[in-house]
Amino acid sequence: MNEVQNQSNDKTPQWIKEFQAFIMRGNVIDLAVGIIVGAAFTTVVNSLVKDIFNPIIGLLIGGIDFSNIFITLKGAHVQTLEEAQRIGAVTLNIGVFLNAIIQFLIVGFAVFWLVKMLNKLYSSIKTREEKTAAPVPSKQEILLEEIRDALTSKHNI
Repeated sequence: MNEVQNQSNDKTPQWIKEFQAFIMRGNVIDLAVGIIVGAAFTTVVNSLVKDIFNPIIGLLIGGIDFSNIFITLKGAHVQTLEEAQRIGAVTLNIGVFLNAIIQFLIVGFAVFWLVKMLNKLYSSIKTREEKTAAPVPSKQEILLEEIRDALTSKHNI
């Protein structure tokens, strides 16, 4: 009787139960943590590109403000991208695009070195575990142990 009552009282759709099970898996939570850390990392990379690399690159290419490289397609021609956006001009934002490419390369480079370090750490831990693991006896040792055990059991009879 209780089972019938429980089934009639439980009106939660099956898909909600499946979603709850999915969302509570460990890998989904790990993914959420990764996204949060990635967002924080993106802020650092944005600052690195905007505040460190762009001035250096701008200096190397003749003192041009790298973020203000743009082509006006429609509207008044102004000196800065900020002015063009304020007056509503249509622009090709080449400098912004180049910033995105630089940021992508920096993130890719950082992820490459992070994965490389993690792989090295993992392999050193694995090597250490293999060294501390008990050595596997050879086939001859196993055979000799079986013979010894058989002889010992015959003497005990």
